[in-house]
Amino acid sequence: MNRTVLGVLVSGRGSNLHAIFDAIQAERLKAKIGVVISDNPDAQALKRMAGFGITTVVIERKKFANRCDFEKAVAAELSLHHVELVVLAGFMRVLGTEFIKLFSGRIMNIHPALLPAFPGLDAQAQAIDYGVKVSGCTVHFVDEGVDTGPIILQEAVPVHDNDNEQTLADRILHVEHVVYPRAIGLYCEGRLRVQGRRVVITEK
Repeated sequence: MNRTVLGVLVSGRGSNLHAIFDAIQAERLKAKIGVVISDNPDAQALKRMAGFGITTVVIERKKFANRCDFEKAVAAELSLHHVELVVLAGFMRVLGTEFIKLFSGRIMNIHPALLPAFPGLDAQAQAIDYGVKVSGCTVHFVDEGVDTGPIILQEAVPVHDNDNEQTLADRILHVEHVVYPRAIGLYCEGRLRVQGRRVVITEK
């Protein structure tokens, strides 16, 4: 069986990366990780993949004159490994227009809120401050806005009266680890069709 080649971009701890890797190992996800690219040489995500035979590459932004050159280097590495779907897993950079066009419809991200509510940074704190009773996570395709791309899957998480940013973040993260591999799996099965702002999930 052909497996979709994933290129995973990371900056930090890599817990979603590990959840995706575990889903592949358990045969719940018909994909393979072609390369993990980090803009941070100290990312815990790189250590998580050590010993598993996964190619990891560090491409630091500070070593390039501008964002465009940095993203060209990232794109070249993804192409080298024949990546079909780019997966953002805690990648702490907003991607530029040219990069997004190059991988149009093939970049996926997960956000710790129910978009379009609370986009951008500190989504959990935004939810706490606003006083919502329900938050959650959203998997979406990446477009040229910040957390504005077509929504693939969402999962709700209750917000408790005694929650703080960290307790809510932990509860959402647990759900992210289930939802993200599921969304990637739908892509790998060819079951996602984008119609304007809507993502239609087709039957098997």
